[in-house]
Amino acid sequence: MTQATRDLIARYYAAFNAGDAKAMLDCVSSDIEHRVNEGGVRRGKVLFGEFCSHMGVSYREELKDIVIFSNEDGSRAAAEFVVHGTYLKTDPGLPEAKGQGYILPAGGFFDVKDGRITRVTTFYNLNDWIRQVSE
Repeated sequence: MTQATRDLIARYYAAFNAGDAKAMLDCVSSDIEHRVNEGGVRRGKVLFGEFCSHMGVSYREELKDIVIFSNEDGSRAAAEFVVHGTYLKTDPGLPEAKGQGYILPAGGFFDVKDGRITRVTTFYNLNDWIRQVSE
């Protein structure tokens, strides 16, 4: 079960790096709970899909140095990685986008059930990102 969970998380992040929102959605349950860094909670595949589409327009990101961990029964997992990104389109309430690059350590935390991700919580240092795109 542990290897299956790590493989699921690896597929999820491979789809992210490929910009393949459909493949990302194939990894999550219909009742996915997406807990956004310093934000609210999105519930359901539709809202998660809308978020993925928005990210693809506003940011171009590649995750590198991904390390995936899971508990013994595969019901929970975590990943640590470095985000290499370009800020493409201004997000409301954030600095103006001018194609700025950024590099941020980040992580994701997951619940897994029946071979699907049921919760993903993302974490990165928003103040560090703002500093990088504001310089």
